[in-house]
Amino acid sequence: MESLKPMKRLAMLAGATCSAALLLLPLIAQQPPAATPPAAAGPGRAGGRGGRGGPPIQPKPEEITQIKAKTEQIEALVKDLKSKHADPTLIGDVDIYAKAGRLLLEFPELFGQQPAIDHLMTVLDQGIERGKQLQSGQSPWTAGKSRTYAYYSEIDGSVQPYHVSLPANYDPDKPTRLYVWMHGRQNNTTESEFIYSFDHPRPPGNAPVADQGQIQVDLFGRINSAGWHWAGEADVFEAIAAVKKRFKIDDKRVLLRGFSMGGEGGWHIALHYPDRFAAAEIGAGTWSRRIEANPDLKPYQLATLTIWENMEQWALNAFNLPLAGHDGDADNQTPSVPPPPPGTPNRGQLESSLRARAQLEKEGFPAEGEPNFLRMKGTPDIFLISEKTGHGTSPLVRQQLDAFLKEWGDRGQTSPDHIRFLTYTTRYNRDYWVSVDGMGKLYERADVDAQRKDAGSSYEIKTNNISRLVLRETDHAKTIQIDGQNLKVKAGPEITLAKTGSAWKVDKNGPQAGLHKQHALQGPIDDAFLDPFLLVRPTGTAWNEPVNQQALRTLARFDRLWAKYFRGHPFVKDDKDVTDADFAKYHVVLFGDPGSNKWIAKLNGKLPVKWTKETVSLGAQSFPANENFPALVYPNPLHPSKYVVLNTGLTIIERDYNGDYGMPQCGDYAIVKVKEGSEVPDLNVAGLFDQNWKVK
Repeated sequence: MESLKPMKRLAMLAGATCSAALLLLPLIAQQPPAATPPAAAGPGRAGGRGGRGGPPIQPKPEEITQIKAKTEQIEALVKDLKSKHADPTLIGDVDIYAKAGRLLLEFPELFGQQPAIDHLMTVLDQGIERGKQLQSGQSPWTAGKSRTYAYYSEIDGSVQPYHVSLPANYDPDKPTRLYVWMHGRQNNTTESEFIYSFDHPRPPGNAPVADQGQIQVDLFGRINSAGWHWAGEADVFEAIAAVKKRFKIDDKRVLLRGFSMGGEGGWHIALHYPDRFAAAEIGAGTWSRRIEANPDLKPYQLATLTIWENMEQWALNAFNLPLAGHDGDADNQTPSVPPPPPGTPNRGQLESSLRARAQLEKEGFPAEGEPNFLRMKGTPDIFLISEKTGHGTSPLVRQQLDAFLKEWGDRGQTSPDHIRFLTYTTRYNRDYWVSVDGMGKLYERADVDAQRKDAGSSYEIKTNNISRLVLRETDHAKTIQIDGQNLKVKAGPEITLAKTGSAWKVDKNGPQAGLHKQHALQGPIDDAFLDPFLLVRPTGTAWNEPVNQQALRTLARFDRLWAKYFRGHPFVKDDKDVTDADFAKYHVVLFGDPGSNKWIAKLNGKLPVKWTKETVSLGAQSFPANENFPALVYPNPLHPSKYVVLNTGLTIIERDYNGDYGMPQCGDYAIVKVKEGSEVPDLNVAGLFDQNWKVK
């Protein structure tokens, strides 16, 4: 979007938009960096190499000059290539090098040590070479077995790198299985370190994953991205889509892999998206114990923790996803954050597999086999332990994992006749032919046990905490028994069932009539940043200038933190430049007040907040408008399929951007108070809207 404008920079302060008072709570401590073990990583993929070995250093003035000159040269090449209408995909492969220099100039504290500066010089020279090659119509980097590419993200328009490794027998005319690799914690693996690592790989300590005819994509994950959440989550699927544009990938044979922080992300992605992969190999991973560690958390905070932090409670979703959990029996890494109390027995990050296995047993699937190789009866899942091994994978377990991946890669995905699925939010609501489109109570367990029989003509379904259920692949359906009730149905590609009281009925397909929390429109505030979003800057005359200035500080802070930790400045426009097309394409994030922001003015009276020049009210509570204002998420009245957000970005605290988990601080709404000199306002009140988007 060429009309999007750069942000003004302000000094970085700690805290979250809605959480100044909440910073007093004993929140999660930063997990110490842990390099991904070579046995799990494969060639060239250990921890970030530019930031180890002492306190970070600053580039010398002459080095800054060189970096700036090289970066600008690549930017000029990219501009020229765009003007000549070169292939946009190949332009991205050049542009990623300019971005590597641009963001390190903006955030030089991420260099770490001298090797990172030297590596960037090498990478920038490579980018210049690529740009000149593309000017002459050549793109030699698209050949060979090891290839570094890039794509433009839909979520924020940033260019993001990824790496592709091709098998020895690669046939471009044949659909190929894809291994998706999620790396471990790499605090200093910026774009340049990511690119450099593949051109200068380290020898692996143990045998890498077996070549079974697969392409492997190594994900950048936007460095650490709050443990593969938000932009990191988007990177998983956007990179897969980018690979599919360049190579023939067998859609039924995409397999997920990760270790350490990549294992943490693997649990998150696999159990939230159980129908996206043929199998998942998940090693280690840190778990959160924030609910146990913080008894003073507010109800709206405890509720949203059920989405992202209680991964073992989502283990049932491995019923339809072949999953292999593993780690070493001598892992000494932090098993959870915060760590267990002193003297509490633990087995490091092996705890993640142990807890997931224990939860599957609670769900009714007993473990069978040897202690170090257990199969969960009634599921395709296995759990392995590497003997006499720390935070890594033994050669024996690596062989067992390779056999597991080969077995399920050979089989490929098939639509199951029996689905067991649960969720705590309609954001993550789908498993093959079943979607939970409405819940009795958000943030409480909702589950479905659905079987189709007689060649798909009859269905037996049991539900809990579900008010609306969508079935697909129902072209032969005749009868459905749901919670003991028999329904006759008309066959078709999709059937929607709705529950009123205790009675189910067949409902009209498509979005539910009226204002309801539903998939991707259910909150909390932070949910809006899982999809493409647009920040809208005010340009008018504010009703109350202190409020407007606080909103601008919040905007600048979010732009900077997203850029530093999620590796791309968000889309931003002045309010006067926003179009109807923007409302159709983006969740809009409006900053200011009804005087300064024309869109807040247009929405005033259409949102569940009363805002005048004198007061701002939400529910039964009112505050003086000269120093208080709302921060909230709500379905956009101007385009109901998208969100509108007022006066906040992500509500997680700053250290959570680069930590293991990001806890939403404010639920769906808050009223905050101006705090002079701070980017972070004080919190007055916060909470969750009910199922109909009303204040409880």
